[in-house]
Amino acid sequence: MQGNIRRARPADVPFLVELSEQKRLEYEQYQPVFWRRAEDARERQEPFFESQVKSERVIAMVHEHRGVVDGFVIGVLVTAPPVYAPGGYICSIDDYMVADPDDWETIGAVLLKEVCREARRRGAVLVNVVSGHEDGTKRAMLAEAGFTIASEWHVKPIAED
Repeated sequence: MQGNIRRARPADVPFLVELSEQKRLEYEQYQPVFWRRAEDARERQEPFFESQVKSERVIAMVHEHRGVVDGFVIGVLVTAPPVYAPGGYICSIDDYMVADPDDWETIGAVLLKEVCREARRRGAVLVNVVSGHEDGTKRAMLAEAGFTIASEWHVKPIAED
């Protein structure tokens, strides 16, 4: 793996949106109901990512190689519901992508390690990562990193009777 990991900046947002668009197209093939792509996804995601990159409760990091962002992770520090009481914040990771699926075990793993390190420094005791069910290379990397499945979401459109 060549390149460097750094904090995301507002100037990175177009790269983040492009990688997200690629992932949405992939996930839509796996699960066309839940992961269905909105027609205006790009237009909505750009201001959302801009706010995330600027937020103090967000850890946004990118992997950059030769001036191109080829992976990123966004971890949001949240308080767990009191019934779970893990003993600190949770770092919730939903937006987490690499340009090439073969890069999960290199770029993806290093991004995850860095966001976990920063989350721990900020008081997080647990990290949860969202992944599409059929995203095999990402799921394999998560398992290799010691993550286990905590839950699964099963979806079905509600048809009129």
